[in-house]
Amino acid sequence: MAIKAPFQLLMLLGIISLASSLSVSSRHDQENPNPFLFKYNRFQTLFENENGHIRLLQRFDKRSEIFENLQNYRLLEYNSKPHTLFLPQHNDADFILAVLSGRAILTVLNSNDRNSFNLERGDTIKLPAGTIAYLANQDDKQDLRVLDLVIPLNKPGQFQSFLLSGSENQQSFLSGFSKNILEASFNADYEEIERVLIEEREKEPQHRRDLRDRRRHQSSEENVIVKVSREQIEELSKNAKSSSKKSASSESEPFNLGNRDPIYSNKFGNFLEITPEKNPQLQDLGILVNAVEIKEGSLLLPHYNSRATLIVAAVEGKGEFELVGQRNENQQEQREEDEEEEEEEQDRSRQVQRYRARLSPGDVFVIPSGHPVAVSASSNLYLVGFGINAENNQRNFLAGEEDNVISQIHRPVKELAFPGSAQQVDRLLKNQKQSYFANAQPQQREEESQRKRGHVSSI
Repeated sequence: MAIKAPFQLLMLLGIISLASSLSVSSRHDQENPNPFLFKYNRFQTLFENENGHIRLLQRFDKRSEIFENLQNYRLLEYNSKPHTLFLPQHNDADFILAVLSGRAILTVLNSNDRNSFNLERGDTIKLPAGTIAYLANQDDKQDLRVLDLVIPLNKPGQFQSFLLSGSENQQSFLSGFSKNILEASFNADYEEIERVLIEEREKEPQHRRDLRDRRRHQSSEENVIVKVSREQIEELSKNAKSSSKKSASSESEPFNLGNRDPIYSNKFGNFLEITPEKNPQLQDLGILVNAVEIKEGSLLLPHYNSRATLIVAAVEGKGEFELVGQRNENQQEQREEDEEEEEEEQDRSRQVQRYRARLSPGDVFVIPSGHPVAVSASSNLYLVGFGINAENNQRNFLAGEEDNVISQIHRPVKELAFPGSAQQVDRLLKNQKQSYFANAQPQQREEESQRKRGHVSSI
């Protein structure tokens, strides 16, 4: 009985040449919409004022059924101007905050105490559901940018925010209680309770209200992000702790990816990551957090994750990713009444397809588990990612000198799986002397380019 090469091995063979496949026509890409890319315009503005904004990315599972396991995860982007404060609130969802740029003071309240933390780029912290917190931008010049992974508890993909302080257009959740309950709870007259805790703050001048009303896409939650003075910032910063430089094992304090040694690093890039096995804040959610720096003209070599699905945001720079999946993963599955048609559809879906897209700051792309991917940088590229279902995840590289899973295949199996001989496969794999990151330009093309430059110089 003849032994056939498994589909997975055939797909791996196609991945070996992934880095040199940049000549594919744009027409092919346009004919095959990329379900794995979420451009920045896919964020919906929840609210915005002159002090900042909060935007929510569309639901992942609305794009393709391959993202069904992401139906209970959302991505939130927060941006605030210098010397502003995001007022106290809590949510019916777990939050994992990652600071992309700027300096912040995060205050987290418990029943009998509070903790304040100085946050900077690379700091990450978990806010458990129901935690009342407020966030201040303490920088004098730079905007604060934060990316939040949100895991709702009540409704899949939906969460609610409960604002503690009332404003002109946003009621405090305390106002939802009856007069009798409030009087009995605070042992005070309702008028005093309303005046001190619930009544809206002093209204802004008429000309500012008129200007605000003319703005498009304004939310009804105008005063969620407010201006604060330097003195108030200094008061908030008293006794604030900074992220640990030594350990990422704290159950409540922030940890910084930049304080740890990269798991992969060379002159072409750095890959930093904290897994749930190494951090208790991430452990109960089964989530990893990573940051990847790819130098201009470099490539994060083809690889895939065994269990984790990665949600990756492009923070700075530009580049391109190529992801290998099956054909028509951008379409919803259809139930076929006829079994023959269903089998034919399954056969067609097994055809390998490349999904390719350019990346700009603010774009998000998703890497489902098992899907090989490579990322190249046309300028210095900085990515931040959250990994779902990350416990015991294994990252398998398909090219490079170290940790190359293809090189581990037995020679007899290489003879059976690939068109070339085992010797040819081994020789091909050894061509790449780098590991994890490499020059995005294939060596032969680079040498040819150098020869041309030398020829022009001699002329």
